Amino acid sequence: MNKLALPFAAFHAQRVRNAFRCCLSVAALVLLLGGCAGNDEEEDAFVRDVTQAYEKAQVSLHSGNYRRAIEIYEALQARFPFSEFSTQIQLELAYAYYKSGQKEEAVEAADTFVRENPTHPRVDYALYVKGLTYFDQDKGALEKLFRRSIENRPPIDAELSFSTFRRLVERYPASPYAEDSRQRMIYLKNRLAAYENSVAAYYLELGAYVAAANRAKTALEEYHGADSGAESLRLLIEAYEALGMTELAADARKVLAQNFPDERS
Repeated sequence: MNKLALPFAAFHAQRVRNAFRCCLSVAALVLLLGGCAGNDEEEDAFVRDVTQAYEKAQVSLHSGNYRRAIEIYEALQARFPFSEFSTQIQLELAYAYYKSGQKEEAVEAADTFVRENPTHPRVDYALYVKGLTYFDQDKGALEKLFRRSIENRPPIDAELSFSTFRRLVERYPASPYAEDSRQRMIYLKNRLAAYENSVAAYYLELGAYVAAANRAKTALEEYHGADSGAESLRLLIEAYEALGMTELAADARKVLAQNFPDERS
């Protein structure tokens, strides 16, 4: 999935630079109107100090010093809690939390941004960061280090990541993050369908045929097009036959033959 992250980094850097220029001007204006800056010299000093702090945060972020970047972003946000500048920093914090592996903080920052700015042009970015946070959490340290199968682990984060990416794609199909989200959804769809199949197989072993049929149907209906579609149909056929539902079993067998001609029930 490393290739998928490349467009994210490029779009992120460019949009951050553009947004920061606008937000900094607004923040300076706010201080002037509030009497915090009495002359041009004080205004210049303010802009210079904030710019330097922001640049330090960016350097820390890109060098992997996420803790330091977060400290600076949080300080800037605390100083300008109700400005457009704070809105931009909120996005920066969500990204920094995500990169530092702070799942709850990243999700909270993204959710807060979307909730407080539902019509903001960067809602797509907030959703993308949230989706990425759950996506990386689902893969987990064990899989990354030991490449162990995760099909039998409850896919809570995968479900949340899938639903977040789907929300992004449906609401913002032209977003620069939409195509990457679609690619990640393919992986997640296969992951979720495989889990449903594993649960269905487990229920078959227990003799819980109705539950097995329901899980196999979920894999087929909710994650249509997943790589494990043939396995879902085989499990469904077995469950129907065990329940004596011969007509439904026959229908499922026809679907299997039509869509997976090389597979056998």
